Amino acid sequence: MFVKENLSPIFDIQDNGAEDFEQRLAEKINLLVANDFSGLVNILYRIDVSELKVRQALKDNPDQDAGSLIATLIIARMLHKYKMREQFRPNSDIPDDEKW
Repeated sequence: MFVKENLSPIFDIQDNGAEDFEQRLAEKINLLVANDFSGLVNILYRIDVSELKVRQALKDNPDQDAGSLIATLIIARMLHKYKMREQFRPNSDIPDDEKW
């Protein structure tokens, strides 16, 4: 899975197979919120998660776990990137004589 492969090294999540990836991601995010908030902000910037979306999600859902909310936004952003890459991937079915 594109999301899991790209996020596991960033958040240092080991692949245990049986555990839910999103839950493990949320736990790592909660650790970053508590211990290294600037590191989390840096990661969100690199992944290109909108700060406005994070603030809005946290504001709209004050009773929910911040790590879970942010994990959902991160996964949604990664899926969007994947879909865009697939949509704009060059067509490999072009005959060699027609390629540039």
